Amino acid sequence: MTSDATPLLTVDDCERLSTSQVHELYRAHVNKSQVSLMTSFGFGRELVDHAEGSWIHTRDGRRILDFTGGVGVLNHGHNHPRILAARRRFQEQRRMEVHKTYFSPYIAALGHNLARLLPGDLNLSFFPNSGAEAVEGAVKLAYKYHGGRRQQILHADISFHGKLLGSGSLTGSAQNAFAFPGIPGVSAFRYGDLDSVRQAVAGARDAKGRCDVYAILIEPFSASTMTECSEEFLRGLRELCTAEKIVLIFDEIYTGWGKTGSLFHFMRYPDLVPDVVTTSKSFGGGKSSISAFVAREPVFRTAYDSLGDAMLQSTSTTYYGFGEETATALEAVNIAAPPAPIPESPCAVAPYAPPLPADRRPADLRRGLRRSGRLLVRRALGSHGHRSLRVGAGRDGLRTDRTVPGRRDGTVGPHGGHHPFHRRTEHPHGAGSQRGRHGRGSAGGEGHDGGLVPRRVRTRRTGPGRTDRPQRHPLRPGRLP
Repeated sequence: MTSDATPLLTVDDCERLSTSQVHELYRAHVNKSQVSLMTSFGFGRELVDHAEGSWIHTRDGRRILDFTGGVGVLNHGHNHPRILAARRRFQEQRRMEVHKTYFSPYIAALGHNLARLLPGDLNLSFFPNSGAEAVEGAVKLAYKYHGGRRQQILHADISFHGKLLGSGSLTGSAQNAFAFPGIPGVSAFRYGDLDSVRQAVAGARDAKGRCDVYAILIEPFSASTMTECSEEFLRGLRELCTAEKIVLIFDEIYTGWGKTGSLFHFMRYPDLVPDVVTTSKSFGGGKSSISAFVAREPVFRTAYDSLGDAMLQSTSTTYYGFGEETATALEAVNIAAPPAPIPESPCAVAPYAPPLPADRRPADLRRGLRRSGRLLVRRALGSHGHRSLRVGAGRDGLRTDRTVPGRRDGTVGPHGGHHPFHRRTEHPHGAGSQRGRHGRGSAGGEGHDGGLVPRRVRTRRTGPGRTDRPQRHPLRPGRLP
């Protein structure tokens, strides 16, 4: 607590703060190292005035195309008008947010919608606030389903399931740089390797030789690494879990709601049904902090559907099924999953964004990037609305002085990387404009610091009259890489 008479800041005060003032407040009250890290990469030096659709508008009048999708949250874009209207209607009608002794029509309707959209008997839902909570709720469900008789859980060595103590201990990525304590009985298998899973299950036996694994947790599509499990692996995993009575949990926190072409990634494979699936991020339409795990009826009812356990979850979190959160998710689901079948679309949820020009659609872009070795793109990864680029030395020996924002292994991904934005900008006065000769914005170009595709440096060969001075070759505006 400060000893001076500084007044409390209001929302209006926030909208008048300068960039330097925001930095100082972060240093004093949030994390000073975060300011140092962000600004060292050229980010955090400007403030946003507003955001709409795919665009971020800065206070200095620039318009930035947001490639990040809000780290998986913005399938619907920034401030989708239908979602804003639903929240405004809820507020204006003074609907009740939360009460433990009244049933919520929003929770009931949201559970119904998920059951209608998901395959098989994935019919029963629980609605906490974050993806990590949904994962931990699913794990608790699996443990309770077995009555505490099994003590081990398996996860993939490539995985991200959250940063709480439980979900963090089930995460197999390099983001676990510090060894926090975790839940007991955790073991890992190789991602996408069914023999590795079988070996882990065979080694997890109790004193009587019975299977001791209560759950297997897997991301069918790893958003952190842009890799995915094969259909053969997922179906083999389903068969193994069924045979050993292991609860199979699919983590689709990031990839749900059309991001990889199907409503959920696993749904591209007919009749493949996990015991539990988790979702969050775009589930809340970019406005609501809500998540869910959805379980098959036999699993959920065995674990919790008794008079003694009926209130075990619904009263365990204050913000479970908050009214406006669930109302927002209802509208977000109706936008993402209309009554018509979900099309295979380059854009996961596209009602609030113009269609991509034919020469900018992912398949054409990927082929173009692969052909153009001089642009340093070695491989395009991902599916539909969730993609990344892998970069390296080009055929003509070019090397980079500014790489594509991404991870140390050269992969450009939406989270887990060094840089939070992959962007292009437009300035009303023309400075840094990315408009091409035909009016289309390019993915990089002159006057742009930190575009999707890197600028390049060609080192001149030494010899008579030659120097070894690097020479810039920015991308030509308006041309497809």
